[in-house]
Amino acid sequence: MKFLVIEQDLRVSGTSQGIISRSFLAKLRTAYPDSIIDVVYLKQYASEDRLDLLPVNSIVEKVLNLKIPFSTLWLNKIYWRLFYISLKEKYIHKVYATEIAKIDYKRYDHIFVRSAGLEHEMLLATKDLPILKHAIINFHDPYPVYWYGGYTGELTNLEIFRMKNMNAVVAQAKTCTSSATLMSRDMQYLYGSKKKFHTLPHQYAEKVFDLSDTCQVLKKNKRVTISYHGAIQFGRDIDILLDAYRELINSNNSFKENTELILRLKSFEYYRIKKKYASVLNIIVLEAIDFTTSALEQIYETDIVIILENGPLYCNILVGKAPFLAAYHKPVLSISPLESELRLIIKDDKFIANCNDIKDVKAKLEALILDRLKTIDAVFPFGNYFSDTEFLNRLNVVLN
Repeated sequence: MKFLVIEQDLRVSGTSQGIISRSFLAKLRTAYPDSIIDVVYLKQYASEDRLDLLPVNSIVEKVLNLKIPFSTLWLNKIYWRLFYISLKEKYIHKVYATEIAKIDYKRYDHIFVRSAGLEHEMLLATKDLPILKHAIINFHDPYPVYWYGGYTGELTNLEIFRMKNMNAVVAQAKTCTSSATLMSRDMQYLYGSKKKFHTLPHQYAEKVFDLSDTCQVLKKNKRVTISYHGAIQFGRDIDILLDAYRELINSNNSFKENTELILRLKSFEYYRIKKKYASVLNIIVLEAIDFTTSALEQIYETDIVIILENGPLYCNILVGKAPFLAAYHKPVLSISPLESELRLIIKDDKFIANCNDIKDVKAKLEALILDRLKTIDAVFPFGNYFSDTEFLNRLNVVLN
């Protein structure tokens, strides 16, 4: 069997999409060990991505020139206001489309076109190209961004234009997939798709990363270390966690002596949070780091890992760190809205708390700390959802 995978992000650090996409290639190889897997990697700028670690037959890597001509930028200032069409976006899509059109796609049994970022340039670039009728397109996040759970912006005419463009892509594609059950439902309804949106969850495979560099790892200082590594966006509320933890250590000396909460934040709110909780010595607020160091800290130095889902009412995406955490069998506390993707996956209520209820967050966190003070046994909050067998089963549905 011959697979072609068109990727936009295979970075080892930066965003979660590179980690997810690299892992997808590894899991595809595990699912079909004797297959041919060729990759076309269209990237926005030069980077060192350790492509040698990817278990594929070939990779064609191309850095695209996405510098928009001055004349296009000037016209766009007026054009999008009059016609609700972005000339900047059309130019970028054309650059991608030019490269995709060069691919001899007829050599392959299955073609994956995978999105990245919030703009979904790769999917939109395939519009009206012959390859699209043979392609499995994958949404990693909702598009347009207005349909992203936790997004607070207005619905504009430009967003409607974007939706119309994507509607054409969905209609022309052979198969549509997304990484989350709720997103698949939402996207199928949004685009009035006559074909089913399948769910192919994010994956994680350690073998496509080099985790040997431990020099920058922050060592734990307490018996139980709680950590959150990630962004704060789309309604994610870190304050409710920190307030709940502060109440716990102020009311329990054992918790104050034996626990710590470490944040690795990728957020413009970093300084606000650092200032707000500066007097709480058990809370350590640090800036984000590279994936390797972050991964090693969560694997070896963390006892309880925090997940923040989008909120406050609804989360229809699968957070990228879920399959990563599932691989290492750590206790997690997912702080989630009452309707969310992880509530469909995590079956044991002790691993999930209401993002709008500080009492619930406090109670769940307290219970996990008490458990971890007693035992370091492996736990399985996600069951077998991210197992190789489950992935193969879902992949076969998509391919057939």
